Amino acid sequence: MSEFESLGLKSGIWQGILRRETSPGRLLLVHMGSPVAEALATAEPEGGWRVAAAIPPELLSDGVQSFLLVEDRGAAAEPLQAGAHSLGSLTLIAGALLDDDLLAEMTLMRAELELLKKELRRLAAAIG
Repeated sequence: MSEFESLGLKSGIWQGILRRETSPGRLLLVHMGSPVAEALATAEPEGGWRVAAAIPPELLSDGVQSFLLVEDRGAAAEPLQAGAHSLGSLTLIAGALLDDDLLAEMTLMRAELELLKKELRRLAAAIG
């Protein structure tokens, strides 16, 4: 089980719970291999840490966008440190291209369903 549990995205803020006793190191939001924002961690009364990372709006566009929550031991202005590890990921999909992808997927599923129906009919005829 991962120590980070995503609570989802609301109003441009990705939130989650980091389940551990010790304070996390520097938490960075990474997009396309580059840090784009620093996430904030606040202690939860029942244990663990609530993590909040603002998704920069200028990074949102049509298509698929992936963000990673990464922890390292660097200082605020330093680049991402060697040995950093990923705690979680968030994938956002938007735009008109999505409609075409969904229609293509549904068409493929219908074709597979027809193939299954045909095979079941063949097997039923062979048995009975």
